[in-house]
Amino acid sequence: MRMRVKGIHAIAAASLAIAGSTAFAKTISVAAGDDAQSRLQEALISAAPGDVVELGSGRFRLTDGLSLDVAKVTVKGQGSGQTILDFTGQLGAGEGLLVTSDDVVLRDFAVENSKGDGIKSKGADRIVYYQLRVEWTGGPKETNGAYGIYPVESQDVLVDSVLVRGASDAGIYVGQSRNIVVRNSVALENVAGIEIENSYDADVHDNLATRNTGGILVFDLPNLLQMGGKNVRIFENVVVDNSTPNFAPKGNIVANVPTGTGIMVMANRNVHVFDNMLGQNGTTNIMVVGYRYPHEDPKYDPIAKGVAIWGNQHDKAGW
Repeated sequence: MRMRVKGIHAIAAASLAIAGSTAFAKTISVAAGDDAQSRLQEALISAAPGDVVELGSGRFRLTDGLSLDVAKVTVKGQGSGQTILDFTGQLGAGEGLLVTSDDVVLRDFAVENSKGDGIKSKGADRIVYYQLRVEWTGGPKETNGAYGIYPVESQDVLVDSVLVRGASDAGIYVGQSRNIVVRNSVALENVAGIEIENSYDADVHDNLATRNTGGILVFDLPNLLQMGGKNVRIFENVVVDNSTPNFAPKGNIVANVPTGTGIMVMANRNVHVFDNMLGQNGTTNIMVVGYRYPHEDPKYDPIAKGVAIWGNQHDKAGW
């Protein structure tokens, strides 16, 4: 029997329709060029619910992180190859873009070389990440930001058609959240390609995870506000050639992921792994393990339970 993530497709369609759905919504246009930092941040501050902040084509050279805390706003570029938020000159160590409001749509732009996480949302329900690119252009390095796409502590999360490359922890990470879909995306040359951590009710499907240390990880860890990760489906993904040496900073939990891991399930419950295509993952295509490290959290269960694996295709030559 297949689980379903309740209502997520209707939620995603409604979220993508937010732009222009409010009668008095306006479009705030921001062009690349001089003083892009202050002009773009001012647009994000002054936006009202229903507004679209439309980014022009070109490279926005930014020196600090950006933030959005207004609900029902769409931030839209001209495409992930045309609108580039360039944080190469970022002075602080924070994320490129931080979102802390509900019903936000982020689409059609790129984030490059942020000092910290690429795009983070916290407590942002019904958020959509669509047709985005987050990349550290110097290749895999320990000094790259930890996470590319990073929604946490949220409900109703859609990550659709994004590309993340070079994250020193996880390219696409969803943590301590509920009702999640990650689909149609590419995770390339990260430590963990896609990671679902301490979350409930997630579908991860139709993605390509390749040349990471580990392709797709489903973890549950102790000492967090939400534990007992459960009800995760990993299906119809292509998980191949995950052979990049682990470049996570020492002390990170993903620093222990063996190079050559395809799909890894750790200490989760009711996880279904099916109809995936796997190959050329040098250590293992699919691994199910318990959490084996010392901890002092009496509420934490370190054992993986109810994991079902079927219908996957394994090929030594790759796909």
